[in-house]
Amino acid sequence: MREIRTDQIIDAVRQLVIGASWDLGEDVVAALEKAKKYEESPVGKAILEQFTKNAAIAKSEQAPICQDTGFAVLFVELGQEVHVAGGNLYDAINEGVRRGYKDGYLRNSVLGDPLARKNTGDNTPAVIHVEIVPGDKMKISMAPKGGGSENMSEVRMMKPSDGVEGVKEFVIDRVKRSGGNPCPPIIVGVGIGGTFEKCAMLAKKSLLRDVGDRHPDKFYADLELELLDKINKTGVGPQGLGGTTTALDVHIEVFPCHIASLPVSVNTQCHAARHKSTVI
Repeated sequence: MREIRTDQIIDAVRQLVIGASWDLGEDVVAALEKAKKYEESPVGKAILEQFTKNAAIAKSEQAPICQDTGFAVLFVELGQEVHVAGGNLYDAINEGVRRGYKDGYLRNSVLGDPLARKNTGDNTPAVIHVEIVPGDKMKISMAPKGGGSENMSEVRMMKPSDGVEGVKEFVIDRVKRSGGNPCPPIIVGVGIGGTFEKCAMLAKKSLLRDVGDRHPDKFYADLELELLDKINKTGVGPQGLGGTTTALDVHIEVFPCHIASLPVSVNTQCHAARHKSTVI
């Protein structure tokens, strides 16, 4: 049994929070640069140029890439041979989030009650997903999720008879209805299967994958590319102002489901697809 102390977790989460706010992944930057070469709309091309410049400035000055520094969503892969010492895992993660948003001078966007609408003042509590895995390490992934993209997400309990064509239609329609609200070009996370809540989790977790990282099953890898092509033919374009670059990628995750069900979820990520991971 390996011991990991809560102060290690607090420090790791703090660093992830701050780093994710200004350091856009090289995969996303490369995708934006590539999109600039192929974007057919002059306006769209100019927007993509602004996005890449903004990412470069954010990185050089270590300043937030977007004023919406997001709701802190953390995925934890906890090795079954790990013992968390010195306190509670969830409390430690929330303390790391609290310190990260304070020390990074990041906007606090979390309300303590969804209807009372009073800000907690420190961007906690975070949404925390814990998965027990083999081993004696802990992997923590932090993904700040902005409101504009999150609001364009949707779960639909489809009929099994809707099949793959119904799934395609739903995903493409969701992107069309979203328009410029999620700050495209977007990354589209799709969860298929499981239950109501499981498919939403699948879609959210898929957004941790790098741009260009294909599903290991060829059927779903091909479906990702087909959806990406069709989404980019919708004409929504950068910032919803028209063009040929509506999405940078589509990521699909699947899970077994009930014989009577076909749950499908779309979780949208904006062009500032921020996420960072560390292993303790």
